[in-house]
Amino acid sequence: MPNHHAPSSQPGLRVALVHDWLVTLRGGERVLDGLCELFPDATLHTLVRIPGVATPRIEAMKHVTSFADKLPGAHRRHRWLLPLYPAAIEALDLSSYDLVVSSSHCAAKAVIVAPGAVHVCYCHTPMRYAWDRTADYVRGSHKLLQVATPLLSLGASWLRQWDKATAVRVHAFVANSHNTASKIKAFYGRDSVVVAPPVEFDRFEDIPRDGPGEYDLVLGGMVPYKRVDLAIEAFRLMPERPLVIVGDGPERERLEKTAPPNVRFIGRVAEEDLAKWYAGARALIFPGEEDFGIVPLEAQAAGVPVVAFRKGGALESVVDGKTGVFFDAPEPAALAQAIARLDGLGIQAQACRDHAKGFDRAAFLARMRAAVDDALAQARRGVAAPAPRRQNGAAS
Repeated sequence: MPNHHAPSSQPGLRVALVHDWLVTLRGGERVLDGLCELFPDATLHTLVRIPGVATPRIEAMKHVTSFADKLPGAHRRHRWLLPLYPAAIEALDLSSYDLVVSSSHCAAKAVIVAPGAVHVCYCHTPMRYAWDRTADYVRGSHKLLQVATPLLSLGASWLRQWDKATAVRVHAFVANSHNTASKIKAFYGRDSVVVAPPVEFDRFEDIPRDGPGEYDLVLGGMVPYKRVDLAIEAFRLMPERPLVIVGDGPERERLEKTAPPNVRFIGRVAEEDLAKWYAGARALIFPGEEDFGIVPLEAQAAGVPVVAFRKGGALESVVDGKTGVFFDAPEPAALAQAIARLDGLGIQAQACRDHAKGFDRAAFLARMRAAVDDALAQARRGVAAPAPRRQNGAAS
């Protein structure tokens, strides 16, 4: 793999990367890996980190973690620390850096940078729990949290105010999709450029795909908004058709207890084995609404068509009738009907691969480099957003 350095027009910059947390390896970490390739000499700051879970490139970076990482149970229950993350992210010391690039779906975009420094935020989504997905998280949460729904709603209201107020700390937003760009505009009142996440295309090129596959596949974290429960109920209507679920998360135990016999849970798999699970699938089932979602493109890179909910980022990564199909209602019967429609289309593996190629890593690196260069150029011209300030003892 080629080594891409920091933008050649900006030599000598002291660079920090900021990522919410490093506790697993998913789409956000794929983006972070690309940022680490662009800025190999940067220092990587994060709220909570489990060493060894990320890619070799990420692991090789110099790491700094927040005070939250040292709290008991932080690695096993990092989501429970959400109320502490605003304070933890603001406490990170970034005073010695000229350029800060954050990778944010939670709190990372709220870091406080030095006067004169430039902050570019790659936004995977504005904070879901605070803005548009609070009900989803409560619906699938622990029973004690469901009882405390009014308190959670109050907390979400406070997080929304904090999240919006701290958007001024970002000089330039980069959105992972047009879907996310519209949320950045609606929630923060800010414009953004769109740079889709990278597909590691070469991971799938040497994996043979013989025939249509033996099972359908759901892949990803088992959290409420991904709607793995919807896929399970759809396959209850199709008892002769096997479904394999690869991944783990807080919802797994509950889902596994109620799943029918044709649904098999694999759990987390080794990174080097992931492409084989894709290649052996008849179709990827993508039942939730994602802000973008790299999994459908990884499936297409492996030559596998996608059945996706017609909402959110999937509309930007799946071509209806050519690389997959959509279903319109978040109901098991609608998903089952879409799977039947896909069976009748005879979608070719090469069509899926050709489409995914437009999202490869080289395209991401070039577009991200250009976005950072443009933000730095605007800062030199005095066009960048105002520097962060403190009011009433709190940064804003």
